[in-house]
Amino acid sequence: MNHHILVPLGLALLTGFLVPWLVAPARWAQQAPRLALAVWAACGAVFTGAVALLPAQLVLSKESSHRLTDMALTLRPPTPAQLSAVDGRELLALSLALAVLSVPAAAYVRRLARARRVRVRHAGVLRLVGRYDPALRATVLDDERPAVYCLPGRSRRVVVSSGAVDALTPAQLAAALAHERAHIAGRHHLLVAASEAFAAVFRHLPLARRGGSAVPVLLEMAADDRALRRCTRDALATALYALASGRAPRSAFAAGGPSAALRMRRILTPHSAGHPVLRGLFTIASAGLAMAPLIFACCSFPP
Repeated sequence: MNHHILVPLGLALLTGFLVPWLVAPARWAQQAPRLALAVWAACGAVFTGAVALLPAQLVLSKESSHRLTDMALTLRPPTPAQLSAVDGRELLALSLALAVLSVPAAAYVRRLARARRVRVRHAGVLRLVGRYDPALRATVLDDERPAVYCLPGRSRRVVVSSGAVDALTPAQLAAALAHERAHIAGRHHLLVAASEAFAAVFRHLPLARRGGSAVPVLLEMAADDRALRRCTRDALATALYALASGRAPRSAFAAGGPSAALRMRRILTPHSAGHPVLRGLFTIASAGLAMAPLIFACCSFPP
């Protein structure tokens, strides 16, 4: 067996099974949500790339496989001479890798297109039944139920119900609006689509199951952190309490929702930003060290 298959196999096991088991229950993930989101996104990308490389390594000869591994580990792209000398076996390996990559890529594009259609339809309804408030820089809907949500993407806008305007103080309303604008500015809908597409393709994988449930909550926490640059903790926490029962349409981000209680507790419990980041980096480094023996072995054996 080609020993270079061990590197993508090890990466797939590391990112698909080990890292989710370490990150999902970690307290630092909630305290440093942007770092945790970066870990989930990196694991998804590395796992997909590793799975695409597995059939390619099975087809390649030992010499070609060794050359591919060296280029991947040193981040050195192939030269024009190497590209012109590609043989049929290497073309087959490339075709297999691209075929594997096309599956999650197509799922991601479908998710984005479907969510965009939903948002466009809802934006059309808002133009008919809502009214734009220049003071709030948001669309106001006549509804007694307190709700604040946003539509990201090209149809981006923040929506506030009249019930929320009546129920919230000016400071609380400003905090809720800042939270929603953080979703829009961070393009969080792209990460949601990627998480949903990955979970649809690799639904039984721990990375897909744990990441699929963790990413939406972490995105809400990241938006909370960005909103706290413009408002107080008390204002945001009490706004979440008032909006906890509010509902939002599909493909929209709501300030309240099921994670409101967890986020309120997090907001009202101050923590140091430095220590969670260090713990997260230590966890990532510890998991990465598990790959060191495989990489050393594959680079040591001659082709």
